[in-house]
Amino acid sequence: MDTPSTLSPAQVASAMVAHGVAKHKTRVDIVFFKFLAGVMLSFGGLLYVVVVGGSTGLTASNPGLVHVLGGFVFPVGLVMIVLNGYELLTSNMMVFPMAVIKRAIPWWGLPLNWLVVTFGNLCGSLFFAAILVKYTGILAAAPYPDWIMAFTLTKAAKPEWHEIFLRGIACNWLVSIAVWQAAGAKETSSKVIAIWIPIWVFVSCSFDHIVANMFFVPLGILFHADLTVAAYIRKSFIAAFLGNMVGALFVALPAVYFYMGDHGAEGLKGVEEGEGLNEPSSVRADSADVKREN
Repeated sequence: MDTPSTLSPAQVASAMVAHGVAKHKTRVDIVFFKFLAGVMLSFGGLLYVVVVGGSTGLTASNPGLVHVLGGFVFPVGLVMIVLNGYELLTSNMMVFPMAVIKRAIPWWGLPLNWLVVTFGNLCGSLFFAAILVKYTGILAAAPYPDWIMAFTLTKAAKPEWHEIFLRGIACNWLVSIAVWQAAGAKETSSKVIAIWIPIWVFVSCSFDHIVANMFFVPLGILFHADLTVAAYIRKSFIAAFLGNMVGALFVALPAVYFYMGDHGAEGLKGVEEGEGLNEPSSVRADSADVKREN
């Protein structure tokens, strides 16, 4: 019998919880992989700016096509994050609630991880926006400065708070699906495709991703957009964070309920004390293929 090319949903759910345990056991002072996740996602953001911001003529005649083209190039960032095992806040918003609900990690591991990962992702995004974009001058020529300032206001100033919140829900629902699908795929090419399509959709539809905005909005502020840091935090950062959190739960909670009803009896108890997961051998073997997924 041929080996299935993907894991079953139950196996993916088990692997997600195991991954949450592994992340919980990682030293909290190791923020380098969190920093790199912010940098990698910003590479995708920069490519989006190059394509969309540089297509002013096409935008005037066919703005929908420009959105689709920008959405198509953005996923390279998440692909690099997943394939290299870096740690992104929005995927942890799915993984850690699953591990906490199954009592594989203590409740305080969730806010601690989210705090550290948020800090690391933010540092990476700010480094990329300031050092590798603004101060290199690669976007100094027209039409990029004006487009960046206008785009920043469109993302963080013009929408109402509830609009950013709702866009955040839709965004991380799709991002969590992308990460879930990638975790279930066993081949690299399959992982790339599994990630690419949902991310393409969310970017094309202009939904709000908290870490992507950590690049886009500060970049606009660096280019002198009419937006203060306080206004960004109050209106965009908080709304996108909460919306992304809710969006991740739309994937995490059904997964726990439908696929992991009896999982707690199979070895999750005691993990906090250092015991290993007592998974069935087939799940253990398949989980090794996704141990570095986000």
